[in-house]
Amino acid sequence: MANDVTRRDFLSDSSKLAAGSIAAVGLQQASAVASTDQPVEIALIGCGGIMNHHARGFAKRKSNVHFRWLCDVDPKQIDSIDGHLDGFQTDAIKRATRYEDVLEDKNVEAVVIATPHHWHVPIAIAAMQAGKDVYVEKPISHVFSEGPLMIKAARKYGRIVQHGTQMRSSPVKVEAEKLLKQGIIGEVKIARAWTAEVREVQKAVPDSDPPNNVDYDRWLGPAPKRPFNKTRFHRTWRVFRDYANGEIGDDGIHDIDMAVWGLGEKYMPKQITARGGIMKLHGHVSEYPDNMNVTYEYEDGKLLIYENYPFTSYGLHGFDNGNVFYGTEGYMVFSRRGAFSVYLGPKSKPGPTESPEIRGNAGRGYDEHMENFLECIRTRKPANARPEIGHSSSGLIHLGDIAYQTGQVLNFDGRKSRFTNNDAANDMLTKNYRKPYQLPEV
Repeated sequence: MANDVTRRDFLSDSSKLAAGSIAAVGLQQASAVASTDQPVEIALIGCGGIMNHHARGFAKRKSNVHFRWLCDVDPKQIDSIDGHLDGFQTDAIKRATRYEDVLEDKNVEAVVIATPHHWHVPIAIAAMQAGKDVYVEKPISHVFSEGPLMIKAARKYGRIVQHGTQMRSSPVKVEAEKLLKQGIIGEVKIARAWTAEVREVQKAVPDSDPPNNVDYDRWLGPAPKRPFNKTRFHRTWRVFRDYANGEIGDDGIHDIDMAVWGLGEKYMPKQITARGGIMKLHGHVSEYPDNMNVTYEYEDGKLLIYENYPFTSYGLHGFDNGNVFYGTEGYMVFSRRGAFSVYLGPKSKPGPTESPEIRGNAGRGYDEHMENFLECIRTRKPANARPEIGHSSSGLIHLGDIAYQTGQVLNFDGRKSRFTNNDAANDMLTKNYRKPYQLPEV
């Protein structure tokens, strides 16, 4: 492990990398997978939450993979994943509590990382350095400075990286994209994204001992040392800045990513404003607001707007999560629930709508996104959500939260990856990493 990444190092590296760009990078390195008949040797790191979905998907689809390792600091979570894969293969899957043991296995070709957010980049970079391709859950970074490092590492080590914003591969996105490229609503000028779901209040509880057989220090990893508290552990870790990015970075990232796609922007915004607070979840242990409204303005004047409404189960335009793309000739209502509708002309007459067969969960892209990852491992073509794309949306969640924390209108230079009017905001673009869990040096 290298020494702590300093803010000076980050700003210097970012300016050299021009991290705002999401230009495609061709990966020429030959794959270790010789043909489509040869299974991909894969390891799963972080066996809670969404990894259960991935495991069920693998087991259901009988994908052309072979599992070598299940890794988690909590053996009970490994048990859960192992249950989903029962009967998937004849030989036993190895177990580990240390991801380093997994990466030392030269037979492992790819890893799927579904840890808390603060572990995404440390493990992903170490995996790339060990010659593994990486599927990393969203967001691709815990702080803004980690995004350019992921791009740099993927380029340097010639690895395939797929970001877990699976709508990039979903059938409903593919169908909607055909119409947007045809210019059916003209030029998209504004993209609006929202998350409108009722959340539970998690009350504070006293500190306690960690569960038996859990390596709690390793679970904390690069995060600050703290006593164990179950509200900061499984599932509810998402609402603490030490480990996660709140609603905007946990669920909102999907809709923000689709807003970036619909708007067609390839660089960071020039100005960010954010407002929010506690609207409903009084007494919640969360370090984040329960509602946010963030506006991002780009160099060409286009706007991306993110909204979070915690008080409604009816959603907006009939969807709990979705987007509206406002064009010069009409607008499109789009949802990752597998639906879109187009409205055209001065009286907003209805236009084309989604195909019934892709409505619902079938349109969310989980299966297609993982298949795209496996295909890219074989072909070495860039993945649908390569790290440049992952940073184009994940970077927005960090900029939005920083604008919320400062309470100011922030001007941002995407080419230098720094704010031009607030030094305190620049300090929030990165973080310190607790020893000995610093970032690997790229």
